[in-house]
Amino acid sequence: MIELEGVPELIDPVMVAAFEGWNDAGDAASGAVAHLDREWKGEVFAALDAEDYYDFQVNRPTVWLDNGVRKITWPTTRLSVVRIGGAKPRDLVLVRGIEPSMRWRSFCNEILGFAHELGVEMVVILGALLGDTPHTRPVPVSGVTSDADLARTMDLEETKYEGPTGIVGILQEACTHAGVPAVSLWAAVPHYVSQPPNPKATLALLNRLEDLIDIRIPLGELPEDARAWQLGVDQLAAEDSEVAEYVQTLEEARDTADLPEASGDAIAREFERYLRRRDPAGSPETATDTGSYFRDLSGGPRPQAKPKPEGTAEPEGTAEPQDGQQQTGTGAPEGPVAPDDKAGDEPDGTPKGKPEGTSDGAGDTSED
Repeated sequence: MIELEGVPELIDPVMVAAFEGWNDAGDAASGAVAHLDREWKGEVFAALDAEDYYDFQVNRPTVWLDNGVRKITWPTTRLSVVRIGGAKPRDLVLVRGIEPSMRWRSFCNEILGFAHELGVEMVVILGALLGDTPHTRPVPVSGVTSDADLARTMDLEETKYEGPTGIVGILQEACTHAGVPAVSLWAAVPHYVSQPPNPKATLALLNRLEDLIDIRIPLGELPEDARAWQLGVDQLAAEDSEVAEYVQTLEEARDTADLPEASGDAIAREFERYLRRRDPAGSPETATDTGSYFRDLSGGPRPQAKPKPEGTAEPEGTAEPQDGQQQTGTGAPEGPVAPDDKAGDEPDGTPKGKPEGTSDGAGDTSED
């Protein structure tokens, strides 16, 4: 039974969800929901029973001290609500948790139960995948939906993907079957620098969310963090000639693919976004200690310096995560691909590729 005591009547609520693990390359999606919760001081009103959905040998609880008293935090999914003020106030229901290990249908039904009781008008699920995209260019963000009418009215891609999927794809389909409009936003994270956090990808998702539901999100220090992240990766790339060559190859491929985007509509869309968003007071761009970002610098395989031959499409889907990884029982998100033999595959099973129906370099992008 769903208890909603203390939750006020919501105004035009939209549910925004993200799940840590396989659908969350660079922690970009969970980082976006965490940012919303932090900036708008979200109030948690519900948490799903961890015993029902998580394998504690995979997602282990943590022990911590509170004034000398030992306490345990269990892996779970929490729901909070934030109110956006202004001339057109509205509420967001934020769902943030870990991809469940079991009982996915019950998990989605419970989330949909909250959505129904709260009068949620639309569900937006955030995800991030590994892709052949250079860190020096705007982060591609693709919006996909299973609803043909929603795809047409909101300028989204209608997914036609068939294959393994993760909790993002399962929740989106559950929403569709329940008659709740649902959209998935996917950010592409460079596979050669996939270690979290990735503030640039988080910023890209928030920018796209702004456009999708017509709100204004306070960005705080996120733009500065994104610039510092890119400068730090630039420095690391400059120290490795093979990585620098590979990045240049990706840049050339991306710039060629983006030529059609230099249209009047695309420029107008970016200008409108600029006018809607406040211009944060910039400080001098300084690089921060980003640690060992590159997989090849930490002992892993190096990315290939040569691009893939044209027409060699990667297979849809991905291999199952290996034993002992943080998440189990998950599949690919709607469309991302991640063959086992790719040098850029994420060790924890994060999907690599692009949502169905999108091309490399296409889609909405973030500010540099």
